[in-house]
Amino acid sequence: MPNMSKHPVEDRDQAGSGLIDDDFSPVWADDDRPQIPRVATEREALTAYLDYYRATVEMKSRGLTAEQARTQSMSPSTMSLHGLIRHLAGVERWWFQQNFAGRNVPFLFLTADNPNLDFELPRDADFAADLETWRAECATSDEIVAAHDLDDTARPLDWHEDVDLRWLLLRMIAEYAQHCGHADLLREGLDGRTGA
Repeated sequence: MPNMSKHPVEDRDQAGSGLIDDDFSPVWADDDRPQIPRVATEREALTAYLDYYRATVEMKSRGLTAEQARTQSMSPSTMSLHGLIRHLAGVERWWFQQNFAGRNVPFLFLTADNPNLDFELPRDADFAADLETWRAECATSDEIVAAHDLDDTARPLDWHEDVDLRWLLLRMIAEYAQHCGHADLLREGLDGRTGA
């Protein structure tokens, strides 16, 4: 793998472009996300982007108290970082285990009485435990991805056509990219911390 710097801004020929550091998004001092390779196979590129976005959600959730994590910091939205973690855990399970692998596993944070237990946090919701649940779901998803070719297909529940693993990885990248934007705003609303 070619030698890559920690942040894309460091790779740019700023003198040639006329850009200065202030022209780029700030970066977090403790940014430890995995780098996305600039030259990669299709599988490497897809999994690297998904890993990067997952690590972004993890980074944006770091250093918060349980109370901060459940705070709805962007009124009128009722979204919180805790709720976002629960939602993404459920999305990982839904797409990789229940739909692609066809596993008969229960839903996370969803009941017949309340289908919104991801974002509508019950009083006893435990942020640390829910983070571990999300991490475990990501690990299980990775195992499923590793066991299949990109061309392998499955019929999602209640769908009329098959999808391949390639489609599913792109679908998850889009899901995370959307929610990383939400995480940016939620974290800024909590403590003013910003950074790409």
